[in-house]
Amino acid sequence: MSIKQQALKAAFPHTLPILTAFIFLGMSYGFLMSSKGFPIIYPVCISIFVFAGSMQFVAMNLLLSTFNPVYAFLLTLTVNARHIFYGISMLEKFKNTGKKKPYLIFGMCDESFSINCSAKIPDGVDKGWFMFFVTLLNHAYWVIGTTLGALLGNIIRINTKGLDFVLIALFVVIFLNQWMETKNHIPALVGALSSAICLLLFGADNFIIPSMVLILISFIILKKREESRQ
Repeated sequence: MSIKQQALKAAFPHTLPILTAFIFLGMSYGFLMSSKGFPIIYPVCISIFVFAGSMQFVAMNLLLSTFNPVYAFLLTLTVNARHIFYGISMLEKFKNTGKKKPYLIFGMCDESFSINCSAKIPDGVDKGWFMFFVTLLNHAYWVIGTTLGALLGNIIRINTKGLDFVLIALFVVIFLNQWMETKNHIPALVGALSSAICLLLFGADNFIIPSMVLILISFIILKKREESRQ
């Protein structure tokens, strides 16, 4: 078995929960785009070349409204600001991944980040190819779901209200899985508490960036305290 086959075999089981969620959520996105009157090629190409999950849902209204690049930039930054922190934390892991690195950066979503951070890669499996196939499979699930949804959306009409709830359910499952696999729950508690505080202070539309800043500051303080104890 080649290095790539070994990595694909090791990565695939980790992506199975994402398969179900992304197919379903991708179909809801494809349905919604079709319901807005977009041709099939639009949602499919956006899922292939943008692959921004929740931002793609938000972008539907941007595409239908008056073009406002400043508003679009700030909205995109707000929705996807967490990826800045993802990228910083993955700098070490992405080292020595060669030609795979650009795609790993482009295709990193919440779910791929979570798997690549927490998965225990079996001995003998190439780390770079493992992360590459995790990213590629999750990307493929999203594109397949979008394509199915866009195709079906042109054939049948249903009420898609509430379909995007699957994204929230997915985050809850990932959070619980990481909670059960680790003994140190302080980072999880810091993240949950910081988000709750910022949600109360800034509201549902503006709490993401303050939450990330508060989490970052909290981690810096905790790390300095730990270093001082040592």
